[in-house]
Amino acid sequence: MTKKPHIIIFNPDEMRWDTMSHMGNPAAQTPFLDAFAREEAVSFSHAYCQNPVCVPSRCSFFTGLYPHVHGHRTMAHLLHPGEASLFSELKDAGYYVWMNDRNDLTAGQIPGWTESHATEIYYGGQKEIGPGPVNPNLRGQPGGKHFYDHLGGQLKTNEQGINYNGDDEAVDAAIDRIRNRPADQPLCVFLGLIYPHCPYQVEEPYYSAIDRSRLPARIRAEECTGKSRILDAIREINGLYQYTDEDWDELRAIYLGMCSKVDAQFRRLVDALKEEGIYDDCAIFFLSDHGDFAGDYGLVEKAQNTFEECLTRVPLLIKPPKGYDLDAGISDALVELVDFYATAMEMAGVEPTHTQFGRSLTPLLADRTLPGREFVCSEGGRLPGETHCDECHLGNGKMTSPMGVYWPKQKAQTEDLAHSKGIMLRDRRYKYVSRLQGSDELYDLEQDPGERTNMIQDPALKDTVTEMRCRMLKWLEATADIVPFHRDDRFTPEMMIAKGVAAAGREHEAEIRARVEQGASFMDIMAYSHELANQSR
Repeated sequence: MTKKPHIIIFNPDEMRWDTMSHMGNPAAQTPFLDAFAREEAVSFSHAYCQNPVCVPSRCSFFTGLYPHVHGHRTMAHLLHPGEASLFSELKDAGYYVWMNDRNDLTAGQIPGWTESHATEIYYGGQKEIGPGPVNPNLRGQPGGKHFYDHLGGQLKTNEQGINYNGDDEAVDAAIDRIRNRPADQPLCVFLGLIYPHCPYQVEEPYYSAIDRSRLPARIRAEECTGKSRILDAIREINGLYQYTDEDWDELRAIYLGMCSKVDAQFRRLVDALKEEGIYDDCAIFFLSDHGDFAGDYGLVEKAQNTFEECLTRVPLLIKPPKGYDLDAGISDALVELVDFYATAMEMAGVEPTHTQFGRSLTPLLADRTLPGREFVCSEGGRLPGETHCDECHLGNGKMTSPMGVYWPKQKAQTEDLAHSKGIMLRDRRYKYVSRLQGSDELYDLEQDPGERTNMIQDPALKDTVTEMRCRMLKWLEATADIVPFHRDDRFTPEMMIAKGVAAAGREHEAEIRARVEQGASFMDIMAYSHELANQSR
């Protein structure tokens, strides 16, 4: 039997693709990821998540299924019993599955369900965290520009010059498990980080590492036409019209500083694998669940049903274990995060227990010139009146408070038009967004990479829209549902006995019952019953 590789999954939250220097951002500081992509891995520049918020995205890329297949398109519908994940499948195949308590994947109210997906879960909060922000009162009062901006600012450092956060604790715990791994099992290590998810806050040296003068131009809301209603609905509440360019640059730089800290944490984990002598035996995956506006379109954080590149285009770096061909560097192939699932399962040598829609990326790891998919898709939003699918309604008839920092997005999502269900389809040149309510969208990404101008009404692009709608229809048709691998019986045991007795006679009931109890199928029982009947004649 071939030795199974260790599967290492490093999963920062809310990290957009262009936060890495090797993706062309002159202000980004990610030296380790840049070297990793250059020498040891393939970094996919056009990897797309299947939903732009945490839970639906993770329910997708840990199963190889799209959010619509089982209705995993909200923050409050997670995997339930009967739904396998990468973790449960690897565990059943003999892997020692270690994870920290940040998976956003399994329904937490079901006793033992989350625990069944892992061999060991590390629960944070066991170490001293902090210290806090330099300015603890930065948020200010309602109506102020910082009240809904998620800005925490610069963090203090302790006597040793560090600010130890929950992610640092999780990385240390993972390294401890790597150093004290079981001798007879391959490892699957999943590190789900908080960073660079807001609040936007980071300590030195990361706070000052980002040169504000080198930040790329921001996509401004006033430059855009024909965008989705959700963007306006959030801006109407968040008060960020008070922001100056200097304010935006500070927020954006702190976000990049958080990504720089993620880079350093990833380096620590990889160094531990090398120190333990198992680096070559590891399949390493670095990916984020979705991106962040980080100032683009005059917004912060993310939204659940809009599909700009800053939200749907994410880092995906893969280092295969030894034995796989590797053409290290940047690939511009179109790929989806469901492809992560297919790739990890293939490298682990484990067959999925359900139909899945990912495609293994091992051929693209061997040859970066391969094109990948013809198109990628992402989806989000809700049906009109589907209030259990917006984050403002708590499910008890009450709503969250305007004092909460997430209020602008939550309140906007109570509007049916703003939170309309939508699907994005993006090919090499165009991005098309279909919406149940409000205007569809079309962007020419060659001419308008910032998606500033909605071209859906341009008569010259009518055929393009028709073609993309047809593609979307075929994609939905192909992925609308899945049939479980198991087969159900149409008849209960008593039904089978009754039909067998009707065919063979009451005197054969004991024999027929014995056959049923031994697990015979309905067809077997009927054939056996007719045989008994013929013998009795």
